[in-house]
Amino acid sequence: MPFYIYFLKDSKNRLYIGQTNKLDVREHQQITKSSKSAKYVKDGKDFKLVYKEGYSTRLDAMRREKQLKGWTRAKKEALIAGDLKSLKKL
Repeated sequence: MPFYIYFLKDSKNRLYIGQTNKLDVREHQQITKSSKSAKYVKDGKDFKLVYKEGYSTRLDAMRREKQLKGWTRAKKEALIAGDLKSLKKL
């Protein structure tokens, strides 16, 4: 079963990073602000999925999520944009 890390972005350009093994279900929960969505997402407006990566184990996904949460905003935006040149500089 694959595991994913994902980025959601809202209309105010705020980012949310999470991980799950059911990306389609989790995306729906977050965007519709269901009772199982993250509090940060519930307080925001118009989140949409802007990036995802797949991993074979939950541990790998959790490690990557922790790494990404430690990155600067500029580095996260370069990753989302697929700008590998800028990503390497940052």
